Amino acid sequence: MNLQNIPRFLLSAIGSGQGKTTVTAALLGAFCTKGIRVQSYKCGPDYIDPMFHESITGTPCYHTDPFFSDEAEMKQLVVKKSRSAQLTILEGAMGFYDGIGGTEQASAYTVSEYLDTPVVLVVSPQGVGCSLAAICRGFQQFRMPNAICGVILNQIRPEMYDYYREILQRETGLSVYGYLPALPQTRLESRHLGLMTAKEVTSLEEKLQLLSKTALKTVHLDALIELAESAPLISSVQNAKKYKKRFRLGVAQDRAFCFYYWENLEILEQYGAEIVPFSPITDSSLPDDLDGLYFGGGYPELYLPQLSSNTSFLENFRQIATQKIPILGECGGFLYLQQCIFDKDGTAFPMAGLLPGTSKLGNRLCRFGYVTLTSQEDTLLGKTGTVLKAHEFHYADSTENGAAFLAERPNGKQWMAIQNTMHITAGFPHVYLPSCPSAAETFSHRCITYRKERNASCCF
Repeated sequence: MNLQNIPRFLLSAIGSGQGKTTVTAALLGAFCTKGIRVQSYKCGPDYIDPMFHESITGTPCYHTDPFFSDEAEMKQLVVKKSRSAQLTILEGAMGFYDGIGGTEQASAYTVSEYLDTPVVLVVSPQGVGCSLAAICRGFQQFRMPNAICGVILNQIRPEMYDYYREILQRETGLSVYGYLPALPQTRLESRHLGLMTAKEVTSLEEKLQLLSKTALKTVHLDALIELAESAPLISSVQNAKKYKKRFRLGVAQDRAFCFYYWENLEILEQYGAEIVPFSPITDSSLPDDLDGLYFGGGYPELYLPQLSSNTSFLENFRQIATQKIPILGECGGFLYLQQCIFDKDGTAFPMAGLLPGTSKLGNRLCRFGYVTLTSQEDTLLGKTGTVLKAHEFHYADSTENGAAFLAERPNGKQWMAIQNTMHITAGFPHVYLPSCPSAAETFSHRCITYRKERNASCCF
């Protein structure tokens, strides 16, 4: 087994709200401006932060999530995707030690351990002086050994930088890699599922440019490169066999349906899929010659009038569905496949009507977190007993959530999830297909079988 040199570091924080995404965006932009090829990753089941990464680097952002991937699988992903990059930056989720069930399990700390990666903490020192050193010292000593090597200060006045740097270096020995000042004009708008997506942020390009230009002046980029180059070699593995394109998979991709793991799309491509994007908001019909459909999550509740009034698309979709084309639906895509979605005022907006049930947006998260799914019947993702890793993150709920899978939280809480018919498997959980490659293979086989049957029927 060969060893690969993957220069890398992980940005984490003492908790949420410290500005990890802002600092990550600033660093990605600064390194790209210097002509450095950067590959980014997100620790945790996040769709929105990766969109900002991708808008800067122009390449997909992948997930280093210890709930979805074991150590060997994570190393395989990073080696494969970072091989052509000069620098790899991983963005943590929440605080460095914040994992499952009040433990550090599946946290950014776990990622740093799996990948043997140096860690830089993002700290916003509001209302503290020497206590900042106590906080960082506590992180250094909480779990030992750990890979915490330094700090980047966020949202401080430039004249305070030397003050905080001297305290941290004197009391902790940590390197201080620079700072970002408060930049109110770069603030990113939020809503119920977190930040707005990259394509929706007002003047995003100007905000990202300001962050990048600032980091070029205030962050010690060369020192961060030296830190990344100090990371140990990672064992490499052979790439998985890739099949020739054998079926056309329509994927809903627009403002309403934009939450997809790149890993899901790529493993489906590995098993023969040609990804064909379409928009339920703006298209009048589905693309021609499709063999399967995939409706991911997103924000259908924000586009109810547009989705419901696009009757030409809905009629075409319903007609195609009568031919038993295989359909996967996740979260927002699941709601779209049901009868209707109620807005907050109680107005019903008809949807595709392929599955029973209606939904309405609530005021708080519903069944939030990681889940392990075990199928109770044969589905498009495998036979009875198939086990997949997934997560749920939604404010809406449905009158018909389905019972094709048993969903179990890490704390043991269980419920039934996902509707299943002969040709539709859809529910709230966002499935991570690489956690069960056979599920991607099974779905792909069903699409290929549909294509063969459809082509055969056209000959008569």
